Amino acid sequence: MVTIAYLGPPGTFSEAAVRRLSPAPDEAVPTRSIPEALDAVRDGAVGAALVPLENSLEGSVPVTLDNLLGGPGLRVVGEVALPVTFALAGRGPLESVRTVASHPHALAQCRGFLRAKLPSASTVEVLSTAAAAQAVLDGTVDAAVCAPIAATALGIPLLAENIGDRPDTATRFVLVVPADTPPPAPTGNDVTSLAVYIAHDRVGALLSVLTELAVRGVNLTRIESRPTGERLGRYVFLLDCAGHVADSRMGEALLGLRRVCAEVRFLGSYPRDTDDPPVAAPAGLTDDDLHAAEDWLRGLRGGA
Repeated sequence: MVTIAYLGPPGTFSEAAVRRLSPAPDEAVPTRSIPEALDAVRDGAVGAALVPLENSLEGSVPVTLDNLLGGPGLRVVGEVALPVTFALAGRGPLESVRTVASHPHALAQCRGFLRAKLPSASTVEVLSTAAAAQAVLDGTVDAAVCAPIAATALGIPLLAENIGDRPDTATRFVLVVPADTPPPAPTGNDVTSLAVYIAHDRVGALLSVLTELAVRGVNLTRIESRPTGERLGRYVFLLDCAGHVADSRMGEALLGLRRVCAEVRFLGSYPRDTDDPPVAAPAGLTDDDLHAAEDWLRGLRGGA
């Protein structure tokens, strides 16, 4: 059993994501922020942290990306894709609501409802949806955009349910552990996350990165840039690639990236949390094909 830190307080979507993990954690520890959850892993206070990485509507969570890259080594060993359903909780009636609190991503995902139903209400950004519900209980705001579980736990009436602009919204969380933890065994439907630093004074540097993946049949499922903080125009590229570091074609791709990039950071290989089947390797690029080619070359070198 592992103690897992998450963005608290209790009642957040992060806690719901923790409860989705199997086996269940021995203890789930709420923290005040995402950096605090990750620092608890670095300090050895907890065995792991589950933090939001991206939302299907709002995109990435920059504070998570920057903290994964900016501090001492951490490794991703799992993910949870959690459907997200928002409710408006408060001391009604709805017409009396003048202030609405929530996490910035939650407010952004409910713009349509807030604009249509509460056009005169002002919004207040807080650290989590559960903190917004607590603010209602404390009397500092009139209503909160939060998970229904948070309102129920605090005994706050629901003024409206399913208020998100998109009914199929989901948030992807990643399970982060110390960097010396070995990757979980490959499942056949995995993702490898990388941070790639290119030589900015080299023409076609990013194209070289993509080519190393494409010629080996590695499917790139996500690419995003983040500033390195060095100066304007300096970026690191975050890649999610279908496959596992133990796969032959992924291993060859990593060797190629290591040769053409200024730096490659391995963030982790882990199972995808999806019912979608993996994308099949192109003909000639399966692990069996690569092993057969290696055997053939060994034979040539050995004089066979």
